[in-house]
Amino acid sequence: MSKTETGNYIGGRWSTTAETMPVVNPANGETIAAVPRSSRETVNEAVAAARAAAFDWAATPVFERAAMCMAIAAAIDAGREAIAHTLSLEQGKVLAEARGEVAKAADGFRLAAELIKQMGGQTLPAEDPGKLVMTIRQPRGVYGVITPWNFPVNIPVEYLAPAIATGNSVVWVPAPSTALVACALMAAMQSAGLPAGVVNLVTGEGATVGDAVVVHPDVTAIAFTGSTATGRQIAERGAGKPMLLELGGNGPLIVFEDADLDAAAAAAAGGAFFNAGQVCAATGFVLAHASVVDRLCERLVARAAEHVLGNPLDSATTMGPLNNAKVAAKVLAHVDDAVAQGALLLHGGRARPDMGSDLFFEPTVVRDVTPDMRLCREETFGPVVPVVAFQDEAEALALALQNAYGLSVGVFTQDISRGIAMAKRIPAGIVNINAGTTWWEIHLPFGGGSGKQSGMGRLGGMHTLEAMTEIKMITVTLPG
Repeated sequence: MSKTETGNYIGGRWSTTAETMPVVNPANGETIAAVPRSSRETVNEAVAAARAAAFDWAATPVFERAAMCMAIAAAIDAGREAIAHTLSLEQGKVLAEARGEVAKAADGFRLAAELIKQMGGQTLPAEDPGKLVMTIRQPRGVYGVITPWNFPVNIPVEYLAPAIATGNSVVWVPAPSTALVACALMAAMQSAGLPAGVVNLVTGEGATVGDAVVVHPDVTAIAFTGSTATGRQIAERGAGKPMLLELGGNGPLIVFEDADLDAAAAAAAGGAFFNAGQVCAATGFVLAHASVVDRLCERLVARAAEHVLGNPLDSATTMGPLNNAKVAAKVLAHVDDAVAQGALLLHGGRARPDMGSDLFFEPTVVRDVTPDMRLCREETFGPVVPVVAFQDEAEALALALQNAYGLSVGVFTQDISRGIAMAKRIPAGIVNINAGTTWWEIHLPFGGGSGKQSGMGRLGGMHTLEAMTEIKMITVTLPG
């Protein structure tokens, strides 16, 4: 990526600011680049550019918008290796995971291209026979999109592709710690010929530029993926605007006595160690029937021991560092809290500064965890599998219902009737029976259950396109 392609992208032009932020490689602490530390005034410029582009882009025929999404997908595919390298270098995930994320981002644009051609309205009956009543879907206008660092290519695409397809214009604020790969994704959209002002990228600190986007009167809708605490602030600051909020998770994986333990251990470990556990739908904790705890823990420890910590660009590495010091401190604090209260550390549990930075953390398995420990009550966001024992189905359900989050849950049992009954009772947006908490595909609905702390609205496929449009009713008084 050239120097002119590292910065803000507003109204079709790259620019920088007097003040910058360092881009740091979490694997070794080295500064690899700098991006703008933008101001609220920069956000005003970006919103003005988005507003100026909004009418013409909304008026662009659907099939042309679909073709643009396909062109962006092709541009991402063409730059896949370079984007993945930047992603791995900046975020810390291993290169194989980075390549998969970039490939899935291209798929996201292709999916939006296909779905927008199928989005329609309705004709509705009226009591008055002289009226023809129809509905159409129209874009909401200028969308403010604020995205996190854990999947800094694919999560933005979950919003950007539907926004572009449905005719919205966007002001996009990426997480500061992964702003460089955001520039790479923006450059791919630019190279595909996306008209100026349709997507505008502003880098900076969330408390400044993110807040400026949320409260701006010309930003008509908000999309955000991130922490529950920040999501609450956004909901308050942007009150009255349509919002898509995908927030935290700490979903349990419930393992009954009749479960396939090999499959359950693979799912639990995969959900906890993928992306070093920095996944909102990660295995928050495992609820295991007392009769299988020992055997399940043996399998979990074996899975943890298979992982190789190291440079994420090294093909032998299976787990890179955590992304930032705040997350690393929280992971260690959660494990230490459990051990201090009597939990048994079976594997890992230590930071590994000898690996090259203070952000490496061993894949960890902890048993004899209790519901009052922070590992169960809060989102850890690191490579930890806490195991909680239960005696019967009623206790398992009660423990699952205590969870403050409601994003994704897994249930392992050979009794499908029991699995479905549990799925109906647990207030989560996703319940996977005989699969891990992280199982999802991009065309399927993803979001939190009502009354919980995991957000509102649904991402995925047509659900996002519908959320990013509004229904307009049009009536025609027929002659005669």
